[in-house]
Amino acid sequence: MTTAALHVARTGLDAQNSRMQVIANNLANVNTVGFKRDRASFETLAYQLVTSPGALSSGDNRYATGLNLGTGVKMTGTARIDSQGALSNTNNSLDLAIEGDGYFQVLLSDGRTAYTRAGDFSLSPEGTIVTAEGNVVQPQIEVPDGATGITIGQDGTVSATLAGKTDSTQLGQIELARFVNPAGLQAMGNNLLVESAASGTPQVGTAMSDGRGTIRAGMLESSNVNVVEELVDMIETQRAYEVNSKMIQATDEMLRNATQQM
Repeated sequence: MTTAALHVARTGLDAQNSRMQVIANNLANVNTVGFKRDRASFETLAYQLVTSPGALSSGDNRYATGLNLGTGVKMTGTARIDSQGALSNTNNSLDLAIEGDGYFQVLLSDGRTAYTRAGDFSLSPEGTIVTAEGNVVQPQIEVPDGATGITIGQDGTVSATLAGKTDSTQLGQIELARFVNPAGLQAMGNNLLVESAASGTPQVGTAMSDGRGTIRAGMLESSNVNVVEELVDMIETQRAYEVNSKMIQATDEMLRNATQQM
């Protein structure tokens, strides 16, 4: 008797353990602004072909189904689900949410551009609009000292009333980036994503144009994690893990019995 069944069950344990990690990360970020849940994807490992379907069995007879033995499962990747999260009012003029497609652009310290759906922005000591981590929102917009009544329009236009003036002055415009395959963006933590070969190049432009979403000032986008769905997935994963564990125990007992009878 071989130990093939043990190896197959082990791949099942590894796969379910990885899926549980994905679910745990989703639940951990249930209150993270702009977070998009991940879904684990799996595929079968290579099959061991013992008898080909249609091969000769005896005389002119042929096997109707053949004999293929599977060797297990593997996790192929995680797909980010980019469905819209709920919008909540904050009454903070620098809190922004995107209703629809698109990402805010931020400049990293190494010169790269990253993308995010988290719009909980603030002002740096120099008056520049930045993220919570201090990354500058692109295009860079500076609010002069003493400016009041900062407003951001649905197209990203940033305006404020400057000291000594009564009329509002336009300071700049926040642009959004779109991707052919946004699920292909590479997550790097801190609510940031970076371009990859799978995502395609960014298509930057004004909000509300060419399929880009609308910018909602004074609001934040919640995560799109559904706690009930994640708990159901967690129970399902736990049961699958237990079944694979029992498979290992059953196979071990079979091997022990076979050894004792030799």
